[in-house]
Parts: sequence; C-alpha cells; structure tokens
Amino acid sequence: MRLTRYTDFSLRVLIHLALHDERLCSIGEISRAYGISHNHLMKVANALAHEGFVETIRGRSGGMRLARPPQDISVGEVVRRTEEGFQLAECSGCSLAPACGLTGVLAKGVQAMLAVFDTYSIADLLTDKAAMRRLMAQQSPLGIGLS
Repeated sequence: MRLTRYTDFSLRVLIHLALHDERLCSIGEISRAYGISHNHLMKVANALAHEGFVETIRGRSGGMRLARPPQDISVGEVVRRTEEGFQLAECSGCSLAPACGLTGVLAKGVQAMLAVFDTYSIADLLTDKAAMRRLMAQQSPLGIGLS
C-alpha cells in the first residue's frame, strides 16, 4: 500500500506546525519549506482545519497552528481521515472472491498497519526538533523564517 500525496502533505503540515508550536505558520512558509505547491497546501490546510487537527486565524498576521497538542494527534487518525479507501486489491470482480482467503489476509494486513500507526502521535515524529528545524531552515530560500 502506498499513501497518497494528500496524506503525505497532511502529515508534513502537522509536523511543521508541531515543530513551530510557539507561533503561527503560513501556508506559504510550509510550501517553501517542503517545496510543495501552495494551492495543494491550501486544500490540505482547509481539510485539516475541517477535521479539527488545525486551527486557522485569518488576517494579515494570521496563520495556522495545531488545534490539539501533537501528542493527542495519532498518525493512524490522520491516515484514516485523509485516505479514501484501504482496499489493497480489487477483489469484487474476481470469480474466486467468495471462496478465496486473499481478501481476509489483505484486510488483516491493513488493520495491522493502522494499529501500528495508532501507536504513534505527531509528537513521536519529532525525534530531534533542533535538527529538524536546522534542516528545514536550509531548505528555505535565504534560510529565513522557518526557525
């Protein structure tokens, strides 16, 4: 199974916000930090706000921040809310489906994967905040605004 870009971008936004929890962050800042399209991140940010992961503040000095502490946001919850489906194979059109055990095996695999994701929070992904901030600053044009 491969996670969609949408889920990848969602997790990156949450990681960025957790790394910079002392201030508001802009979509432009996150876009530059990861080299991701501003328009894609607008959609992701709106959905994260709708799902209650992110709080947005409008206006000139606005931005966004995590709506909950990073230790209260599980990776599994984010994946479940950002992925469309978890079918690893399309078995519905297969003539063997009623008697085949593959469907059950694949379903157990997805359940196991999600169970592992549930054991990690966004805070757990911040293994070395200082190093992550330095790396992010190196990616930023001029090395500013991200630390």
